[in-house]
Amino acid sequence: MWSDLYAWFQSMAWLFGGAEGRWARAAIGAAGGITVAWLAVRSRSLTRQGAVSAAVMGTGYTALGGILWFGALLVFFATSSRLSRWKRKHRRKAEAELLYEKTGARDAGQVWANGGAGLALCAAHAIWPHTGWLYVFIGVMAAVNADTWATELGSLSRVQPISIRTGRRVPTGTSGGITAVGSAAAAAGALTVGVFAACAALLPGAWSEEGQAGTVLVAIVATALLGGVIGAFVDSYLGATVQAMYRCEECGKETERVEHCGRRTSVVRGLPWMNNDAVNVLSSVVAGAAAWGISRWLG
Repeated sequence: MWSDLYAWFQSMAWLFGGAEGRWARAAIGAAGGITVAWLAVRSRSLTRQGAVSAAVMGTGYTALGGILWFGALLVFFATSSRLSRWKRKHRRKAEAELLYEKTGARDAGQVWANGGAGLALCAAHAIWPHTGWLYVFIGVMAAVNADTWATELGSLSRVQPISIRTGRRVPTGTSGGITAVGSAAAAAGALTVGVFAACAALLPGAWSEEGQAGTVLVAIVATALLGGVIGAFVDSYLGATVQAMYRCEECGKETERVEHCGRRTSVVRGLPWMNNDAVNVLSSVVAGAAAWGISRWLG
């Protein structure tokens, strides 16, 4: 029995490790990515273009990385999609979404804005394996999950948000507005990625850092939590300062959209090219850098 079990583990090591295993992982990732993308289109979580991007991304994550990399991406997508569907029933959220640039099913731009940096890190780790890439990746994914959770749940707050730039009350849905509910949701979203990454790190070959297992796991969770929260607040700050914002001449509301109430909006502030996707990319990069610094500080 033990010899059979050993042989099975050997076969799994070939399947998921080394150059040969990468092709096997790519095939598994492609099959899984296409399946997830198809289900996402059916549930209206992704557009068709977004589904194609997600399938390509899932293949890359699985082929170049493994369960920790692809699993973290899946945790982000599954939880954020679930929150979006759950909140479609809430009127307050529906009203806030009228001010957002993009709502409903995620398109290709949103898919790459949230997962593109992680895929680049995954490729870098495949070429030059180092645990530093993993810590940065965990910070990036924790940040995009934290920001999504904060956006989805923060708009349900019964208290008007405060602008992170001015400290004044702003209407629900205003870019750069923060609430206690949204901040708690951001922390929970970041922590979710950290707990998953810590569990995945226990699998054979998933984590190569030397040291006591307990210390490494605490470092992973702390890195995700702190890096993710930092990324979420940086996202809010960029949204309140440099993101392009417009004012509707019909209703007078500030919005991320170039059209509102059926009319063209006028620019209020920010850079014309700095849309929500660009803000997401920049904030996730900052979160990754913060996560790397935190991991070094933790030793």
